[in-house]
Amino acid sequence: MTGQLGDAALTSEELYAALDLCVSCKACKRECPTGVDMAKMKIEFLAHYRSAHGTSLRDRIVAALPRLAYWAGPLRRLANLRDAIPGLAHATERASGFTARRALPRWHAHPFRGRSAGGRAPHGQVVLFVDTFNRYFEADVARAAERVLIAAGYAPVYVRAQDGARPLCCGRTYLTKGDVDAARAEAQRTLDALEPYARRGLPIVGLEPSCLLTLRDEFGSLIPGPATELVAAQALLFEEFVARELDAGRWEPPLRTVAQHALVHGHCHQKAFGAMPAVMRALRAIPGLDAQAVESSCCGMAGMFGYEREHYDVSMRMAERDLLPAVRAVSEATLIVADGMSCKHQIEHGADRRPLHVAEVYAALLA
Repeated sequence: MTGQLGDAALTSEELYAALDLCVSCKACKRECPTGVDMAKMKIEFLAHYRSAHGTSLRDRIVAALPRLAYWAGPLRRLANLRDAIPGLAHATERASGFTARRALPRWHAHPFRGRSAGGRAPHGQVVLFVDTFNRYFEADVARAAERVLIAAGYAPVYVRAQDGARPLCCGRTYLTKGDVDAARAEAQRTLDALEPYARRGLPIVGLEPSCLLTLRDEFGSLIPGPATELVAAQALLFEEFVARELDAGRWEPPLRTVAQHALVHGHCHQKAFGAMPAVMRALRAIPGLDAQAVESSCCGMAGMFGYEREHYDVSMRMAERDLLPAVRAVSEATLIVADGMSCKHQIEHGADRRPLHVAEVYAALLA
């Protein structure tokens, strides 16, 4: 910006190398005294860099995941063969750029297809914003959230795009690869669909931290204006919604009492946006559950970062600093809780423990 790196600074290989290990955790946004958001600066740089140098096949696949997921159909099951057939991951590593040392996320056999609840509910309607990851990979999380909301007296509503085609998407995958134009198109499509519900005062409840919080953060940069502000004001993580309803005295799902410990790993964006108190409040509202947070930094996955061949070793070193040793140190009876899909995969890969989303914890304890 100051010109010290020359006219080609925003397309240079040197700046690409300097930003290569920024995992967009947004800790800088929260911890820097001036609130510098390096994650947004990296997006802007990548947009310039890709325009000059093009985009790799791997990055195009990752960016277009929301569209590919919808159109892939039966091919999603074929994609799971990559880690089921011995040697196939190694055979495709060079061409794909995805490390063979880690299994890729498995496509769910039954993607989530929610139907808005009919009739009246004691506490009214709630828009359940199901992102691409929880729709096609972690569909059990979306189903758990649906069950819990209904049991607690709310009617989940599922919003479709105005064109009636593929499901809504926050555009996060496009942003991570610098495709700002495609991300803006996804954001506009989502805003157009959600704004009428936000005007009615309905809370918009999301499950994947990076996706839901995109509505509160990057949407404001992509499409500034009253509609964006309105939707952002109504957008809540599942745990934030639970904490809000607890404060209002409305959150009373029928739960069994347990005598159990839970170890909680916070997603980077939950930490950056101050959502961790709500996560802990939601868990500690479960009768008998003793929840403690892991004092850790980024798990090392950072979306697709940990799946990329050149970043695998760094990813694992990040996880081994605090997170994985903490998980290995607790008993098998301790619940491991993590909301982020990539966080869960890192824990499962590095510590052989299957973490649960907060919504899954609630669903498992419904009376």
